[in-house]
Amino acid sequence: MDFKDQLKNLFPDHQETKDIVKEKSTIWMQEDPIICKYEKRKGKPITILEGYTGATSDFKILAKEIKTKLSVGGSFKDDKIIIQGDYRDKIMAMLKEKGFKVKRVGG
Repeated sequence: MDFKDQLKNLFPDHQETKDIVKEKSTIWMQEDPIICKYEKRKGKPITILEGYTGATSDFKILAKEIKTKLSVGGSFKDDKIIIQGDYRDKIMAMLKEKGFKVKRVGG
């Protein structure tokens, strides 16, 4: 006796419904390219992303996604994503894959 049969015995009047899987859709509003810069602060390299024109919450989600995919630290401050380390090439590839226009600045 499997799990579904046990549930039918417990709740005989219940009718099974189909599972509806909602896909997570995000709409990125952007006219100008996102600027991907490299800087050194206190002798340590950082990558800065700025120039996103959409909602701030979407940019925060993007920051979290980048940090988890690259397994690095970072933050979101003043409408900028700051990633610890020089990951310009990887970040630019990720953003282009998502449909963003990206411009590399500095170095």
